[in-house]
Amino acid sequence: MSTHYAGIAFTDQVQEVQGRYGSQTFYGAKAASALADLSGPDALGPHERAYLAERDTFFLASVGSTGWPYVQHRGGPPGFLRVLDDHTIGWADFKGNLQYVSVGNLAHDDRVSLIVLDPASQQRLKIFGRARVVDAEEDPELVERLTPPDADAVVERGIVVAVEAFDWNCRQHITPRYSAAELELVHASMRERLAAAEAEIATLRRELAARTA
Repeated sequence: MSTHYAGIAFTDQVQEVQGRYGSQTFYGAKAASALADLSGPDALGPHERAYLAERDTFFLASVGSTGWPYVQHRGGPPGFLRVLDDHTIGWADFKGNLQYVSVGNLAHDDRVSLIVLDPASQQRLKIFGRARVVDAEEDPELVERLTPPDADAVVERGIVVAVEAFDWNCRQHITPRYSAAELELVHASMRERLAAAEAEIATLRRELAARTA
């Protein structure tokens, strides 16, 4: 858990519930420390940067003017979620169903939360940040930087998030799942071993046939 995560997540109401269920002894100190340290947002470390740079999916939560939260999936090739620096991440926003709910919500409230999940390794990283929309016409160089190579979809804008805090969530109850690309690495190795075994069997059969001829 980064320094300021508890200060954002552990509101008075949350701490009251933690006290009711017996976890405030552990988490209360973290909240107090976070509230006492007002030095600024938390920097992504090497582990977080490497993890984010390899992901192909995440979930984005924003809040509209009605007060309702809105959660949207974002996906792309591994690495489409760009780490711009120790405090900033971003991605290219492709043309989709034309609802623009997340983009509209950001015009009301720039606060967002991300859950970046890797089911294969049973890891998830939660991020608090402030997002801004960057139109392609406004900053074409930045949007191009956010666009994955060989992107075959129309990029309408970029979304840039200034990271405030983050937390590596418990891996318990994350069901392991694997993408086709991850399975292909395993299948390729199995195919190589199978081909080698079949070649060895064929050689032994020829040798056996020669001896019994």
